Amino acid sequence: RMGLSEWLWYHKYWLPPGATWEDMKDSADMHYPQPQDLLLCIPGALLLIIVRCIFERTVALPLGRRLGVSDKLRPKVQPNATLEGFYVLLGRTPKEGDLISLAKQSDLPVKKVETWFRHRRAQDRPRLMKKFCEASWRFTFYFTSFFSGLALLYDKPWFWDHTVCWLRFPQQPLPPTLGWFYLLELSFYCSLVATLPFDVKRKDFKEQIIHHIATITLIFVSYCANLVRFGMIVMLLHDASDYILELAKMLHYMKWKWVCEAVFIVFAVVFIISRLVLFPLITYYYFVTKFQLFLISCVINTFLMILQLLHVFWSYLIIQMIFSVILHGAKRKDARSDTEESDRSEAEDLAKNK
Repeated sequence: RMGLSEWLWYHKYWLPPGATWEDMKDSADMHYPQPQDLLLCIPGALLLIIVRCIFERTVALPLGRRLGVSDKLRPKVQPNATLEGFYVLLGRTPKEGDLISLAKQSDLPVKKVETWFRHRRAQDRPRLMKKFCEASWRFTFYFTSFFSGLALLYDKPWFWDHTVCWLRFPQQPLPPTLGWFYLLELSFYCSLVATLPFDVKRKDFKEQIIHHIATITLIFVSYCANLVRFGMIVMLLHDASDYILELAKMLHYMKWKWVCEAVFIVFAVVFIISRLVLFPLITYYYFVTKFQLFLISCVINTFLMILQLLHVFWSYLIIQMIFSVILHGAKRKDARSDTEESDRSEAEDLAKNK
């Protein structure tokens, strides 16, 4: 009878028929992936959060100021315990009946109560500089990881001929550089999950959580099953467009409109080619149709499908934004931004208060 650990790591779940863990035993000159290696992602994620805090304060913030990023003045809210209590406990946008009730309790006109809530919501909206700093950090990481990954893979024969990915699998020794790259990516996505509650909350917040969980699961499982070659190609495809998006956001916050729009179009092309053409071609043609099915490969297929659905969802948002903003000249807005009242209503309120 198998114990829990033996059952969890039973080779028939993790490896293709005919392969066992004995095929992946370390020797003096050959190292194979070991699940315990991934425990380093916990200190790795903490280290990345510390590096991010230092980077945002010492690099992104001064850079943003030099490039003209500035936070708009926002109307100050008069302290009011009754209204604040409702805002914190019951909701940021009271209904008409609540507004009338709050107006009576506060001895204020309904219009004033309505304005108070609008100003209070504006206070909680993330500032432009915070958005710029976050985008700068993600741009720096994605740019570094994409070109580092490219440098690590360009001379590998299996990068250009994906059928070689499965040659003698799972007896494929792990080069130390690829092991560290895997660990870096896992640490980064763990750090993103840890900082989600403190980062700018966007419209696709739920989709982001699903994406991060799917990515972490895929990195963990593919490492343990020694699907590192396949995993490296998938990670590189994902990083190919991410840094371009973060650059477009930075340019948007700097108000470099035309440069931003040009970069965004480049991002859209790279995203659609890498996520809707190359990703399914590599994952489904070479992995699903050419690979022997076993339990972990089915789990990987499921999470790859989840990622593909998210790619379709985000491609729809990107195409919608190109048509509405660039082709029809609509007011520019981040398709994934945290939208509330318009900047115009804030400007009007400020003008009244002056």
